[in-house]
Amino acid sequence: MSECILQAENLSKHWGGLKALNEFNIKFYDKSLHSIVGPNGAGKSTLLNILCGTYPATKGVILYRGENITGLKSYQFCRKGIGRSFQKTNIFKDATCLENCCIAAQRRVGSSFNMFKSKHSSKHVTAIAQDALEQVGLLKQANIKASAISYGEQRQLEIAMVLATDPQVLLLDEPMAGMGHEESLIIIDLLKSLKKRYCIVLVEHDMDAVFELSDLMTVMVDGQHLITDVVDNIRANPLVQEAYLGNDDEVF
Repeated sequence: MSECILQAENLSKHWGGLKALNEFNIKFYDKSLHSIVGPNGAGKSTLLNILCGTYPATKGVILYRGENITGLKSYQFCRKGIGRSFQKTNIFKDATCLENCCIAAQRRVGSSFNMFKSKHSSKHVTAIAQDALEQVGLLKQANIKASAISYGEQRQLEIAMVLATDPQVLLLDEPMAGMGHEESLIIIDLLKSLKKRYCIVLVEHDMDAVFELSDLMTVMVDGQHLITDVVDNIRANPLVQEAYLGNDDEVF
């Protein structure tokens, strides 16, 4: 097993009497893909939002390479090496693909994106952005506006923007949402490549993709951890069948 890079201990998020996440414990390992699955409302996106600093935890601890980062702001999570994508595309459609990645790269170098920065800084940021586009297969579209590329390519661009922040951990929230079969296959191949270099935490409803990609899977129910195991054991677990699918007529 590779190094544990990100860990949550007794993580909870409460809104009044609603326990969106309750005493949650989990570990994520370097150079692997760990998927989080569960029915709607299980707390999957809430977990990702806490792990990237978007939401503060009500209680519990987040450890990144053994360091307690629980109270940091979201931009500090980013600079530590935790990148996040969202369910809906979060790109600047009037900007080119390269410009989108340059804007994201500024979170890595720690300054705002503007035309008055030094030539050295500009070259550095552009190189980071180009590398991110190359990793997702969009370098040829670098100077095309994001609004002019396909929906599937926009989702690839969003992953490139995460990569431009120089992450060690990628938190990906439904990167295949709204995609057709062919577009999903491109993302699956991309994630297979990326998990050789990064720790990937994947929330995704496409179960065929989840089973194909996952080194480990965690099933959540009602804000709680049900089980973490390898794919074959998850498939065969009767508690998972009952909790995730809700009836005996469906199978993984």
